[in-house]
Amino acid sequence: MHFVPFRSRLTQHKLPCGAAPAGQEILLRVILPRAMRCQGVRLQIGDRDGSWESWHDFAWEGMEGADEEWWRCLWTPGSPALLRYRFWASCGGRDEVIGCEGAGIGALGCPDYWRLTVYDGQYALPRWVRGGVLYQIFPDRFCRSPQPKQAVPAERILRDDWGGEPAWAPDSQGKIRQYDFFGGDLRGIEERLPYLASLGVTCLYMNPIFLAQSNHRYDTADYLAIDPLLGNEADFRSLCRAAKARGIRILLDGVFSHTGADSRYFNRNRRFPGPGAYESQESPYFSWFRFSDWPEHYDCWWGIDILPELEETDPGVLDFFTGESGVIPRWTAAGAAGWRWDVADELPDVFLDRAYAAARAADPESFVLGEVWEDASDKWSHGGRRRFLLGGQMDSVMNYPLAEAILAFCMSETQAAEALAALIEDQLEHYPPGTIDGLMNHIGTHDTIRALTRLTGKAPAGGGRRAWSGFQPGTAALARGLRRLKLAAALQFTLPGNPCIYYGDEVGLEGGADPFNRRCFPWERVGDGNRLLDWYRALGALRTRWGGGALGAVRADGGYELLSAALGCVAFLRGGKLVTVANANPHPIRYDLPPHLAGAALVLGGEGKDGAGVLLGAESAAILELTEESLSVR
Repeated sequence: MHFVPFRSRLTQHKLPCGAAPAGQEILLRVILPRAMRCQGVRLQIGDRDGSWESWHDFAWEGMEGADEEWWRCLWTPGSPALLRYRFWASCGGRDEVIGCEGAGIGALGCPDYWRLTVYDGQYALPRWVRGGVLYQIFPDRFCRSPQPKQAVPAERILRDDWGGEPAWAPDSQGKIRQYDFFGGDLRGIEERLPYLASLGVTCLYMNPIFLAQSNHRYDTADYLAIDPLLGNEADFRSLCRAAKARGIRILLDGVFSHTGADSRYFNRNRRFPGPGAYESQESPYFSWFRFSDWPEHYDCWWGIDILPELEETDPGVLDFFTGESGVIPRWTAAGAAGWRWDVADELPDVFLDRAYAAARAADPESFVLGEVWEDASDKWSHGGRRRFLLGGQMDSVMNYPLAEAILAFCMSETQAAEALAALIEDQLEHYPPGTIDGLMNHIGTHDTIRALTRLTGKAPAGGGRRAWSGFQPGTAALARGLRRLKLAAALQFTLPGNPCIYYGDEVGLEGGADPFNRRCFPWERVGDGNRLLDWYRALGALRTRWGGGALGAVRADGGYELLSAALGCVAFLRGGKLVTVANANPHPIRYDLPPHLAGAALVLGGEGKDGAGVLLGAESAAILELTEESLSVR
């Protein structure tokens, strides 16, 4: 007899579904066939790594019909933790294990555990984040204002050919010692706020803006000063005020795992008054870094010697960044609405705890986002299982797993529809609701090949910088990439979480690996006739109209319901009234809506409706809405 004793994603078996707040009672229900003649069921639960466990008895609820016996257990987690659990049934003097065979489905004889995330329910996502649209800017390449550039270090290469190919060739020793700058600045960003508002943007995430010697500015030289090519603190404050007046918040990049070697803290090049840690063991910054043989041998980020690693547990480091007058409170007071923790999984818990507390103390509505490339609810680093999502370290994360799943789906990879749906279901089960509502759903960043370039399906042989220089995918491949990009954007804007546009994606900016993914924004493409830009603006307008109400992630509120995922097509319902149908096939399809959604009106995309069917072109999406009128007709 085939039966499923437990499904963690159904409220009949587990309530609440998904992650649970500490202190809230959880109902677990196991359903067994009468023929098993079960005498008892027990819950085995403990931490993810098996360092402790406890056992809890189920109570017999009664019969459901003639064939099913229902058993239930009420259990209350006491504190935030990453847990695992399974069940044991006693039948005829023999104990049978009931474990998870995948997708939340239980099976008799399966030894594998379910995962349970128990988070601190006192921590809440800032109200302004949910239902928003993020936009990522690489500051040097977005917009250059007429403001004269002042106090610029002489060794910088300041380009006057906006839109030219970024410099990529290393010197004879294989290193880049001089960086080219195109002069994008904070005033330029402020000038373009009306454009960002036209996309529905509510949060602007900028790559680092503090003084640094490179154009990417991840080699921070001074955390208390704006880089002179970008402007000054007054320009930053002005940008924050002007953005907030348009309903746009500013998110800063917190690069706290390392500094630059050419910084006032390390001072390898003696640029600053000093003494830096490289110059003297008596430096006030000496304990901030780890030397194996001072001064030439020190720990550096991924072996890159211009990026000496910080000792983040050092009291001086903690105070400098998180103290009452530290970096985080200072720039929050200057207008920053939140932070993105760079390489969050490389930062120790004590630093993340202090940094999050500092951000929230400076502004209770501060939004903290972590850079985590994997499943943030099951990440192992710094010698242990990380508690990123349990409360007190970050509100949400960059959703790299979803980016890869969306791109694979749009490129019609085998079983990609099923894999995309499975990933979303896994995140809904393991991420707290606030984390889901705050997810940064990007499809490309400054660290990845441009989404459009990937979606063309073309790449140069070898893939090195020399190969990417001047690479063109071809007219037919580019047309297909643009079609797929619109499909990917429709998923970004309607799946749980918040879409993030990497600057220029919305106008078809291409680019291979760094630095070609960091080209200048092509402002000449903004105007009438750019169908891709029109698509992004339409998606932004829909999201603005929906707000956060229809876009929450909690299953109990009908936030997300998978309708189907097979044969290159994914369809889902949001908030009980918004339907997205995505077709990744290289041919048109007709998708039949379920009867209760047959009256939904087509609001964006698609080629029309045929009764209860939606007609979609090749590699395209349709978005439908259940209106009051359609509900009354139904």
